[in-house]
Amino acid sequence: MVAIPYLFNEIERIFRNTPLYAITLEAFLLLSVIWLLLHKRNGRKHFTKEEEEELIANYEPEPLVPHTDPNHPLLHVRLVQSKVGKRVVVNGYDCLNLASHNYLGLLEDEEILEDACKSLRKYGVGSCGPRGFYGTMDVHLDLEDRLAKFMRMEEAVVYSYGFSTVASAIPAYSKRGDIIFVDAAVNFAIQKGLDASRSTIYFYKHNDMADLERLLMQQEQKDRKNPNKAAKTRRFLVAEGIYMNTGQLCPLRELVKLRAKYKLRLFLDESISFGVLGKTGRGIAEHFDVDLIEVDLISAGMEWAMGSIGGFCVGSHFIVEHQRLSGVGYCFSASLPPMLAQAAISALNRFEKDPQIFAELQETSRLLHQIFSNFSKLTIGGHPLSPVKHLYLNVTWEQIDEEHKKLIEISDKCIARGIAVIEACYLYNIEKQPVRPSLRVTANRLLTLADINDAFEVIEDVTKELLN
Repeated sequence: MVAIPYLFNEIERIFRNTPLYAITLEAFLLLSVIWLLLHKRNGRKHFTKEEEEELIANYEPEPLVPHTDPNHPLLHVRLVQSKVGKRVVVNGYDCLNLASHNYLGLLEDEEILEDACKSLRKYGVGSCGPRGFYGTMDVHLDLEDRLAKFMRMEEAVVYSYGFSTVASAIPAYSKRGDIIFVDAAVNFAIQKGLDASRSTIYFYKHNDMADLERLLMQQEQKDRKNPNKAAKTRRFLVAEGIYMNTGQLCPLRELVKLRAKYKLRLFLDESISFGVLGKTGRGIAEHFDVDLIEVDLISAGMEWAMGSIGGFCVGSHFIVEHQRLSGVGYCFSASLPPMLAQAAISALNRFEKDPQIFAELQETSRLLHQIFSNFSKLTIGGHPLSPVKHLYLNVTWEQIDEEHKKLIEISDKCIARGIAVIEACYLYNIEKQPVRPSLRVTANRLLTLADINDAFEVIEDVTKELLN
């Protein structure tokens, strides 16, 4: 009996010392629990046995795969039936290859092939592990060392897939709250890197430096209003050396000036320009004679001019080492197969041994651009030095789908007549900016004047036939 008054006194003391908001919250939670326990759930309708059986009999589940248009282009892929080189067999037709990104013709280099085969016999097919988990082999370290020395940078890091290189590099540095200024025509890999960064993105008009500076000035005004936030916000500028979607060169000198003026970090994707521009193939910085110290990070794919697989980033020790811990494609992807790493090393050997191959490619690109500028039904897009050209229909169609279908028809006809050209493929519903359909043509160092003239005649005849 003595304990009961003591219990009430203790309860009174607790209520007296407890803040009012805590008592209110606890009372609300208690009443909510009581209501949930006592509330009768009458919303569910009760069916009789006959009604349940009828519902089950009439039930039609949703299909696991939605209806697919039988004319969808992915259901009608073109089949390559030979080794890819200057010539290729597509759907049974032996064609001059103007579709593959084999700019220097290294896919047909016998010395590189033999080096890759020796590596295959030594290391096997794959590494079976990410770089940080027993996937690093001596050939990977040799490749990174060679790339850093070739690009005259402190260090390099190699990725196993070209797409994941820049898509991993961007979010490794730029995070939520940071700002990225980016050209509207950047490739899809860069776009995915922008998404992964969760940063604030500002697109400027393609190669329009006035529009870029307009955006930078607007941001500068915002920073003056909130200097504390501005002090914590990092700003990045992202561009391509040669744009995959247009074939144009970026105005690197102007970008570097704006970088210095507005204190930006410049990221440059040289997937196409590496091994293409400059006297020694070092890319657009060499082409414009820009000091590499002005570029904070350079990324490039090894799937284009080098004729291998994978990609790399070069920069300072800090830039590279950070990616080894934060680059998603580096940390969580199986490392590059050793034979492909060796093929990339052998390609670098060829770069250093025969630098005239870059001048030969540039001359072929100029020649192809000059001749293909004479189409009557098509307009060529791209820089004369770019190995990637885009052929657009002279008349813009109202429906993108119809224009794309017509380009597929032109491509199929050209392949049937021995010229492999393809329509540029985009994910139109996902692309950040509108992209006009086109035929994408690539130059190859091994093309002759006769080859280019033959290709011109076939494409001209096919377009006249289908566009009249």
